[in-house]
Amino acid sequence: MTDSSAPHPWLNALKVYTHPRVVGMLFLGFSAGLPLLLVLGTLSFWLSEAGIARATIGHLSWVGLAYGFKFLWSPLVDRLPLPPLTRVLGRRRAWLLLSQVCIAVALFGMANTDPATNLMHTVYFALTVAFASATQDIALDAYRIEAVEVEKQGAMAATYQAGYRIAMITAGAGALWIAASVDTSPATYDFHPWQVAYTAMAALMVVGILTTLTIREPEKKISAATSDRELHAREKFAHLGLSDGPLNAVAWFYDAVLSPFIDFIQRYKWQAVLMLALIALYRISDVVMGVMSNPFYQEMGFTKDEVATVSKVFGVIMTIAGAGLGGLLTLRLGVMRTLFLGALLSAATNLLFVWLAGRGHDMGALVFTVSADNLSAGIASSAFVAYLSGLVNQAYSATQYALFTSVMLLLPKFIAGFSGEFVDAYGWATFFTGTALIGVPVLLLVWLVARQAGKR
Repeated sequence: MTDSSAPHPWLNALKVYTHPRVVGMLFLGFSAGLPLLLVLGTLSFWLSEAGIARATIGHLSWVGLAYGFKFLWSPLVDRLPLPPLTRVLGRRRAWLLLSQVCIAVALFGMANTDPATNLMHTVYFALTVAFASATQDIALDAYRIEAVEVEKQGAMAATYQAGYRIAMITAGAGALWIAASVDTSPATYDFHPWQVAYTAMAALMVVGILTTLTIREPEKKISAATSDRELHAREKFAHLGLSDGPLNAVAWFYDAVLSPFIDFIQRYKWQAVLMLALIALYRISDVVMGVMSNPFYQEMGFTKDEVATVSKVFGVIMTIAGAGLGGLLTLRLGVMRTLFLGALLSAATNLLFVWLAGRGHDMGALVFTVSADNLSAGIASSAFVAYLSGLVNQAYSATQYALFTSVMLLLPKFIAGFSGEFVDAYGWATFFTGTALIGVPVLLLVWLVARQAGKR
């Protein structure tokens, strides 16, 4: 006999979003999303208004490469203490606080440097923001992985994405709105409105700083096998006859830089190849299609205002809803089933763009297509983050996760570079059909990885 007063399993699962660390990720996600546009899209608008040449603006977009190469210094975030911060806050919170303070200071520096008169100072501060922001991402990913068990990783990813999206709206439309409201002479360039806007953005970093000071340091769980392997390696190095200084340096390099690779291969053996293939291909449909989405909208006759309204309103709402649903499905159905569903929906919704290409300038069709595409992307992202988090050894959280995310983007970004030529040769309908079809092997990979996981 069942208890009729017992809560429904799905309603009970929703309680995961009241978990303190899951709630905290909303504010940490805001802190992570705020700097991105301030050194890319919003900064480009400011530089253009300041009369900086388009070629120079294009070159300055390379500051964003800091996010792509963050794996290079992720071992430092994993293993290097920051006395006295580490002693007071713990390793993850110490790196989070340092990076957040650096972002706030560098944004304030940008706010007080006019690119029209001293462009290089603006560039230096923008580089500092990008580097500190990428470092924050490394520490934040490590914190998220260590803070809760795998079943809650989907929910952590959902609240993180919600905060991240809100921050991007704030740093994009919000910063432009602040600058416009202060500008008394829209027809001519004035530094003061941008100074106010970027000062406000620097002040908003207090959201992340206060959250970091409020949350608890996660309990890091290092397996006996990991500890034994590192101890055995250190004993081998001791036989080389090195003095204490070089011996400690060699041992640290092995533990921080080489061990993350060795650990992953030893734990999964030949299955590591299968997993890396899945990581490299999982988001390929969305990434390849996404590069051509805005040119497609423009050719279909949609105005910038129409696209912005649909993507900023319906797109953001549906992405947040999809991320929340993905976190719930991960908790109820498991990571691999939700991962399969996300891959299926991501590929299938690309076919809606074939339908939209046939409809032309149809706002209703645009709203439906963008909403469905963003909903599926939200589900897939939550499941994928939960999957990657489950692969990581907590002894190397920052380094392994940074490597996984680099693998995730490498092949899709490379293939996406040829998307324009493909459209020119075969047309929009064939392009979108192709982006859906390249998602089919991902379904096979998810099934194979799930099958091997079951055997393990």
